Amino acid sequence: MIWNPNKECMSREQMRELQGKRLQKLVQYVYHNVPFYRNKMQAMNVSPEDIVTIDDIVKLPFTTKQDLRDNYPYGLQAAPASEIVRVHASSGTTGNPTIVGYTRKDLAVWSEVMTRCLTAYGVTREDTFSVSYGYGLFTGGLGAHYGVENLGATVIPASTGNTEKHIHLIKDLNITGIACTPSYALYLAETLEKLGIDKKDIGLRVGAFGAEPWTEDMRKEIESRLGLKGYNIYGLSEIMGPGVSYECQEQNGSHINEDHFYPEIIDPETLEQLPDGQQGELVFTTLTKEGMPLLRYRTKDLCTLMTGECPCGRTSVRMSRIVGRSDDMLIIRGINVFPSQVESVILEMQEFEPQYMLIVDRVNNLDTLQVQVEVRRDFFSDDIGSMLAMKKKLSDRLKSILSIAADVRLMEPGSIERSQGKGKHVIDKRILK
Repeated sequence: MIWNPNKECMSREQMRELQGKRLQKLVQYVYHNVPFYRNKMQAMNVSPEDIVTIDDIVKLPFTTKQDLRDNYPYGLQAAPASEIVRVHASSGTTGNPTIVGYTRKDLAVWSEVMTRCLTAYGVTREDTFSVSYGYGLFTGGLGAHYGVENLGATVIPASTGNTEKHIHLIKDLNITGIACTPSYALYLAETLEKLGIDKKDIGLRVGAFGAEPWTEDMRKEIESRLGLKGYNIYGLSEIMGPGVSYECQEQNGSHINEDHFYPEIIDPETLEQLPDGQQGELVFTTLTKEGMPLLRYRTKDLCTLMTGECPCGRTSVRMSRIVGRSDDMLIIRGINVFPSQVESVILEMQEFEPQYMLIVDRVNNLDTLQVQVEVRRDFFSDDIGSMLAMKKKLSDRLKSILSIAADVRLMEPGSIERSQGKGKHVIDKRILK
């Protein structure tokens, strides 16, 4: 089943023509409304008139996460404040979040692309769908929520937490679909088993999983333990949120909603465009976004692009699974965490040496983060009270910056291994096969 065959099944010629027209309009829009882009283009001696077809996108500047930080909070916003009806945010490395404003049209496009995803998974108006991503500044919850409503299915805004109650709702309300992180799906399965409820006693049949790395092995385990079929969904708040791409029944790559998000693969070193099929860094241009449109945004995600009609009937470009990142960002329980965030907190507190280690693991199917940090000699003591107070101070500060709780371990002076070369600050014990 296809939600919008006019767009999802366009010929390549029609799609490229549409993308070219939308790119022309976009470049005119940002040139006249975003000083950052106007200055960038002028420095490159590029004007909006130079953009005629989609192939001319290579003439345009890239946008990076650092650009978003440097223009915090509204420097990249193109629409006037009176047109912004919602703001979401994602974490940044300095404590400042990435602020993303949406117009009414942006929200309508978001609902549309999310509905395409759900339809590809086999969700219909007859389904009852639990949205178990976090609601709030994180885009996952509301993004999926409005997609379900747009489709006409029944949405249960379950969010996260109180898993036992959630399981009873799944059973009592005949919930047939769920959107959540893969790790939460496994935790849900574990809780189901602890309660002695058989997967056959619940009616889950479709899962939309994303916001963190997961593997085919994890998919098989989730499907086996929950009795559903699991699908990948991809997105990032800077571009829109969930719904940038989605798997279909074939599950051979994720279809990109390329009439709204134009994809490129570049060499992260040379920044040159790479041909289809070659692995590189994924770059997106938001062809229709009004609130905060982005030109050639470098996602840092490494993957390949695949063209050609899929057996499902869709003709859109597909992206492979993300195989890694070209930076040091960690994704923990759906939250972006940078080692530099932890470092900045430690450096601002006089009690600690700038010696730390992050231990990332997966315990009981949920991601965990342990922060080991050395205490300075003049603060290290046998006074348990003062040490606990120090630990709490750091824990609270980290949670306010990272938006997730970390297990802080205070280490004796000199106990963390030093490096002669580039320092190693992260040990990721999660097994991703």
